[in-house]
Amino acid sequence: MKKIEKEDVVKVIVTGIQKYGVFAQTDNYEGLIHISEISYGYVKNVNDYVKIGDEIYAKVVDVDNEDNHLKLSIKDIDYKNDGSKLERMEETKNGFKPLKDNLEIWITEKIKEITNKM
Repeated sequence: MKKIEKEDVVKVIVTGIQKYGVFAQTDNYEGLIHISEISYGYVKNVNDYVKIGDEIYAKVVDVDNEDNHLKLSIKDIDYKNDGSKLERMEETKNGFKPLKDNLEIWITEKIKEITNKM
């Protein structure tokens, strides 16, 4: 069995869910994915992300090899598929300009559409 190290991405099975995080297990290690390590955004309900029995990928934030405990994170990786690092989309050279230019037109069209249905 390979020794797990910090920054490794490991496949785990979700064994428990609490309001403060997710318990998971891999090989002979038990781990916790704290609610703050699930998403960069606000996590209202952990169950919206995982269910007991799910096999997911998690990044090792810290490891205690003596007690076989892991601190895990899923917020930077594709935890449902292959554990690869998530890539940010590059911003277009125009930024929000197309939105700014078209927003008023879209709103006007939608208002007309709604009022015609009445």
